[in-house]
Amino acid sequence: MNGIVINIDPVILHVGGFALRWYSLTFVAGLLLAMQLVHREAKKIGVDSNKVTNVFIWALVGGLIGARLFHVLDRLDYYLANPQHIIMVNEGGLAIWGGLLTGGVAAFLAARREGLVPLKLADASVIGMIAGQMVGRLGCIVNGDAYGGATSMPWGFVYTNPGAFIPDALKGIPTHPYPVYEILWDGALLGMLLYLRRRSLPEGLLFLLYVAGYALGRFSLTFVRQETIMMWGLQQAQVIALAVLLLAMVGVIWVVWRTRPSHRLQAVEP
Repeated sequence: MNGIVINIDPVILHVGGFALRWYSLTFVAGLLLAMQLVHREAKKIGVDSNKVTNVFIWALVGGLIGARLFHVLDRLDYYLANPQHIIMVNEGGLAIWGGLLTGGVAAFLAARREGLVPLKLADASVIGMIAGQMVGRLGCIVNGDAYGGATSMPWGFVYTNPGAFIPDALKGIPTHPYPVYEILWDGALLGMLLYLRRRSLPEGLLFLLYVAGYALGRFSLTFVRQETIMMWGLQQAQVIALAVLLLAMVGVIWVVWRTRPSHRLQAVEP
């Protein structure tokens, strides 16, 4: 059989009614890495670490709620039939667009309350965010919940474990290893962000480039996935990614325009 066989049980062990999953471990590891990197970047710009922690906690809570809510709404029929699974975040099922939206709003409000400049803190957060996403995607490899369509490529993933979340129709056949594709894209994006952060950029530009870069990756890579077609022959994730990409590019243009020397001079004229 062509492809790489994934026969790993997503559940590491059961303790009473609790199931410890690989997804949970990589999710927590990604959060810890993100928090450490955000603290390190914030320290470089002189931001109090306690304030950063407070903002991070609010962003985490807001992000988890939004990510789970978007996922549940996307698969509403299943969760209406199985409402007890709605809160089982440890099984997987977090929509990153929902997390970025609600987590971003929560972080913005928390940063303002802490007396921080939201855009400045957002720029300091992108390295940790993208690195944490890469670690978190490792759990999806085992889970089988971010699967691609069938492929004849020799690097396709063949899920054989009964506990994998991939649909039964795709079990036992090579599928595009979507999580690996996204990790590679995110790695390239991380390299670009590490390069750009050493440059003197307007506040907020690094964050907007991160959002635009990730949205472009999601739009492109989702062509190998099999999800609900929403409009124009595009899957739901692609439509959202396209909208986010356009908004991010508008933001980039606005940030660059408002920081032009001529604009700054006009702003201080009486």
